[in-house]
Amino acid sequence: MGVLIRPLDATQRDAWEPLWQGYLAFYKANLAEGVSDLTFQRLSAADGMMGGFLAWDGERAVGMVHWIRHPSCWTAGDYCYLQDLFVDPDARGRGAGRALIEAVYNQARMDGCSRVYWLTHETNHEAMQLYDRIAERSGFVQYRKML
Repeated sequence: MGVLIRPLDATQRDAWEPLWQGYLAFYKANLAEGVSDLTFQRLSAADGMMGGFLAWDGERAVGMVHWIRHPSCWTAGDYCYLQDLFVDPDARGRGAGRALIEAVYNQARMDGCSRVYWLTHETNHEAMQLYDRIAERSGFVQYRKML
């Protein structure tokens, strides 16, 4: 599969939406009404603090990734948080996930970021096989308090 990675823009809602819904279904997530609209608006804004890429196989979007750039107390350069990554199950294992992550790496370099990082669920073994090849595990455990 020769996937083409392109930045997400405001005209691609129809291509992005099925991937976003697939991602939410994978994690059994239900969002409040309007959050998906707000998310797409933020991702397709031109302010450079959030963004995304779509992986295309011909005319069909087969994968998506979202990123958030933010300052850090530990470095002069920003960090880049790779927040969401999803590849359509029919397109997995053919390089789309890796290409999307590499696109985030390249964006982060261009933006002067010092680090790209992300989280995944401990049961996401298939994805972790890729992640273990292209990044390092930090050893940190996430804690959170829902507000």
